[in-house]
Formats: sequence, structure tokens, C-alpha cells
Amino acid sequence: MSLMRGSAEGLVLGVALDALLGDPRRGHPVAGFGRLASGFERLAYRDSRAAGVVYAGVLVGGAVVSGVLLERVARGPSRVVLTAAVTWAVLGGTSLGREGLAMERVLEEGDLEAARERLPHLCARDPKGLDEAALARATVESVAENTSDAAIAPLVWGAVGGVPGLLAYRAVNTLDAMVGYRNPRYERFGWAAARLDDAANWVPARVTGMLVALCSGRDAWRVLRRDGGNHPSPNAGRCEAAFAGALGVRLGGTNSYGGAVERRPEMGDGRAPEVRDIGRAVRLSAAVTFAAAALVWGLR
Repeated sequence: MSLMRGSAEGLVLGVALDALLGDPRRGHPVAGFGRLASGFERLAYRDSRAAGVVYAGVLVGGAVVSGVLLERVARGPSRVVLTAAVTWAVLGGTSLGREGLAMERVLEEGDLEAARERLPHLCARDPKGLDEAALARATVESVAENTSDAAIAPLVWGAVGGVPGLLAYRAVNTLDAMVGYRNPRYERFGWAAARLDDAANWVPARVTGMLVALCSGRDAWRVLRRDGGNHPSPNAGRCEAAFAGALGVRLGGTNSYGGAVERRPEMGDGRAPEVRDIGRAVRLSAAVTFAAAALVWGLR
């Protein structure tokens, strides 16, 4: 589907709404989808990949159908308003930045316990025992990776698929966050959601890396090309490597998830991230989001 002018206007307006307002405080549609998915999981769960395929297919398919029906109802200027509203609902860049800055504040105050309590708002890493340096690195890495998930990927899919694309992407990403884990319960049932998320983010993660380089310079491009494939995720490494080069820091290392320790290759040539780098990462994330919006506008 080509990007039509109405879709471009709606996407850019949605970015502006997210920048001004952040996530809806009450009745967030994504939270409502999460409750629906939880209820359906209780009915559909079986310890098998086939059950997970059905689970993800029904929920993502339902999101696509909903988007198609909404676009059929909306015509003319109302299509722009609809696209803007849905874009605002599925974007999370401003809330990501706020969480990052909240972590920066508590670390500046030296309150490690409060910082450990906040970390699950950003990532699934085990915060127990993390010191200031480890918390700062976790936050910078989360801001980098989630710049794609929360902002760039929705815009890519909105540009390609309009409202159905926006809703389908957010459904896939939400399901991955709910069931896409390699643990005894979800290793098989969550397989389809995790693979769908990998596929849906393949292009957006690389767009994110290129936009980071565009916004910050050659070091980001150099580290992206050299280190972007070192991460165990097919997508997260592109974002983290680009951010590492742009910020002049070194990301990667040892992480703990639910008691399982992962040792990841390092990305970048600089020093270890410090607390002050969190704010730098948040500002870079916002710049990349606005650059993506400008690109969408240019393609209208």
C-alpha cells in the first residue's frame, strides 16, 4: 500500500500528540488489548507451538480486521483524525523518555533501591543487586532498543499499512511482551508471538539505526555496521550499537533475566555509560522520532 497524504498527516499529528501528551492516562487502548489477550490466553493456552500460533493469529488478525473496518468508516478529514488518534495510542516514545529521566533523577539522588524498583518499567532485567553503573547501562540500552519498538516501528507500519498496520504492529509487540519468553510456560506457546515480533521489527530496527547515524554522525554508523550483528536479538543490536556509537559509550555485557545469566558481546569503543548518559540517550531518542516523522512527511 502506498503512503497517502492523509496517512502522512495523521501519523505526524499523532507524533505531535504523543510529544505533547504522552500516553493516555486512563482507558489506554493497549492496556485494554492486554486484558483481552490475558483473558484469551486462559482459554487458548496449551503447552504447544500450535496453540500459540492460533493465539497470536486470532489476536493479531482481529487487530487487522478492526483497523480495516475503522478505515472504511473514516473518509476525508476524518481519516486524518482517525490515523492521528491511533498513532497517538500506539506510540510510546514520550513515556519511554519520561521513564528514562525518572531513572536518571533517582540515580542522581543516590537512591539505588528506588532505581531498582523503577527498572522493570523499562526492561525485564533482574534489578536485584545492580549498582549505579549497571542501572545506568540497563537504562541506556532500554531507551535505545525501545526507540524502535515504541516509536519508529509504529511509524514504519503506519506508513506501510495505515491504521491496520498500526494496530497489527502494536498487537504483535504487546503479545511478545506478554508471552514471548523462553521459560517453561511460554517457550512453546510464546514462540509464534516472539517470531512475529522479530519479523515485524526487522526493518524498523535498521531504520532506527540509520536514523541515529543521520542524527549524530559517522561514529554511530561505524559502530552500527561493525557491532550491530553481535547482539543475540536480530534487531535490538542495531539500535544499541548505533546509540553506543552516537553517545561514545560501550554497551553490552553480563545481564540477568529471571535468574538466567546472559553474557553479551560489547558494542562501542567508549567508556561505560554513566548516569548523565541517560538524559543524552533520551534526547537522542526524541530526535530520532522527530526525524522519522519528518521522513514520513517527506514521503507524503
